[in-house]
Amino acid sequence: MPKLKLMLQEKRQVLHDHPGKARVEVTADSSLVRGFESRVKVRDFEIVVDQPAAFGGADRGPRPSEYVLAALAACHEVTYRLYADALDIPLDDVSVSVTGVSDARGFLSPGEDIRPGFQEIRGVIRIKSGASHEQIEELRKMVNDHCPVLDDLRTPIAVHMELERE
Repeated sequence: MPKLKLMLQEKRQVLHDHPGKARVEVTADSSLVRGFESRVKVRDFEIVVDQPAAFGGADRGPRPSEYVLAALAACHEVTYRLYADALDIPLDDVSVSVTGVSDARGFLSPGEDIRPGFQEIRGVIRIKSGASHEQIEELRKMVNDHCPVLDDLRTPIAVHMELERE
């Protein structure tokens, strides 16, 4: 049995036996260090976020919206790998390229009725597999139904940001 399939079965059993363990809470702590550059701590990792030089940044890291795209691409790859193993569908390789389209006026021109975020995200998933067309479609559906970042982007979620003044 593939290692990921076994891990998935074990995790499902734990969640079945202990539903209280299903809640996953993650935290990202960010501090603006200079200009538009932020240092973000997630678990034991530090991520640099910045703006391109053309936008007044130092270009020391991707923009926040680029991390959204990176998260979507990587989450798709992980979800394809996990469910290919779980469904015994051969998958030799998977890669994802995503592009987001936004209108800068939404961010830079308050008062205009334009969204500041992405208005469209499109992508291409490339796979290498000897599986049948039916198996690939089953896998694609499973990924589209269970990719967490895709779900975050497709489904409105409650976001509450408190402002604390020091």
